[in-house]
Amino acid sequence: MPIVRILGITLLVFGLDRLLKTWIVEWMDLRNIYAIDVWPPYLNLRMGWNEGINFGLFGSGSDVTKWILVGIGVLISLALLYWFHKAKGIWLQASVGLVIGGAIGNIYDRLAYGAVMDFLNMSCCGINNPFVFNTADVAIFFGVVGLLFLDGKKPKNSKA
Repeated sequence: MPIVRILGITLLVFGLDRLLKTWIVEWMDLRNIYAIDVWPPYLNLRMGWNEGINFGLFGSGSDVTKWILVGIGVLISLALLYWFHKAKGIWLQASVGLVIGGAIGNIYDRLAYGAVMDFLNMSCCGINNPFVFNTADVAIFFGVVGLLFLDGKKPKNSKA
């Protein structure tokens, strides 16, 4: 059943996101250390709290903004689940699960901490990237890419 696969992937993504955030931010104490170089400049851990949407846009720190963003995340997740609950194809189902699982991971952060925990920083080729993101963001990104390029329809056989 497609819905079971979607929900399973959602739970896996949410669980992985919580595990990594707990491990890195809490257990490795990134919250207080602020920076850990893992493989400079390609992979670094940098503590960031995102009160807005991507790159902190619309992040005012107010409760109204937090609840609006939580509401948007819930609505998008429910809409995706409704639209794709009968989706055919494991990759399309996985894409939906990635987006919903990532959204729930970030919603959890907003409810528990008032902001989304970001900790991954990647730079390359002489460009110093000042932005941080998290595993939920990665899941959402790849899920959206999948939704854009996988429509679940089989290609029509064209006759010449």
